[in-house]
Amino acid sequence: MSGLAGHFAVAVTDPAAGTGASWGEDSFVTASIVKVDILAALLLRSGGELTDDRRSAAALMIEQSDNDAATALFEAAGGASGLDEANAAFGLTATVAGTDGYWGLTSTTAADQVRLLRAVFTEDSPLTPDSRAYLRQLMGQVVDGQDWGVSAADQGGAAQLKNGWLPRTSTGLWVVNSIGRIDYGGRELLVSVVSDGSATLEDGIALVESVASAAVRAFASTHG
Repeated sequence: MSGLAGHFAVAVTDPAAGTGASWGEDSFVTASIVKVDILAALLLRSGGELTDDRRSAAALMIEQSDNDAATALFEAAGGASGLDEANAAFGLTATVAGTDGYWGLTSTTAADQVRLLRAVFTEDSPLTPDSRAYLRQLMGQVVDGQDWGVSAADQGGAAQLKNGWLPRTSTGLWVVNSIGRIDYGGRELLVSVVSDGSATLEDGIALVESVASAAVRAFASTHG
């Protein structure tokens, strides 16, 4: 990782093998990757039962990263306290929900985001099987133009992911994050990359994709 410029952290897990690795322990603002967390929290709160309106909002939120839908579902999930409660159930230990409705300013770590992915992609989860399948389906239908990120390391052509991007008003620099499931050498891997400080969105995407690819290669060579 030393050859990659930028402030980032990354985590990779092979849930089938029970192995994982991470680099970097700093906290980062989530931006829109928290939308996976919001939907997971709402599904946990509702026992997997969503109205048609909320299912429509969930599709907009995950597939198109619609912010109005996210705000509505964040409130339905109990706001900041509801998200924090769900994250405790998911085993997240370093994620704090954004307050005053600013869900995109939730703080998290790369390791916590892989823990969230485990709740979505494995049976080690308080979510019902139907809830997990629903979330995975939406993450596999992200619109063209928003399907960058951890998918750069995918070899199977069917990555399931959610990305987040946000220019910080105080600095003008970008937060760019990506989380998801990929196929690498026939193995299902869960990958999270969080970053900030990029001068442009394009720079942030390039960083995240380079980090994801390098981390997966290093993980596969070490945990073959």
